[in-house]
Amino acid sequence: MAINVNNSEADALTRQFAQMTGVGITDAIVIAMKEAIERRSHAETPLETAARLRAKHQVVLSEHAQTPLPRQAFDAMWDDA
Repeated sequence: MAINVNNSEADALTRQFAQMTGVGITDAIVIAMKEAIERRSHAETPLETAARLRAKHQVVLSEHAQTPLPRQAFDAMWDDA
């Protein structure tokens, strides 16, 4: 199956990557996509990031801080009246 790239930036980046890695265009695309998929599959979720940052800065959430705000608090933020 063929890939047709009609974007000059995508073409230039692919060629630059191929030159940097010393491979052809097709192999450059395969390598880049594998690396991107690997990186994204191991990325932190927002909850993991928050937990890591709390631990790093020694922030402990009290039970009160973990309680969601009532709907009225959100409504008040968006009240146009």
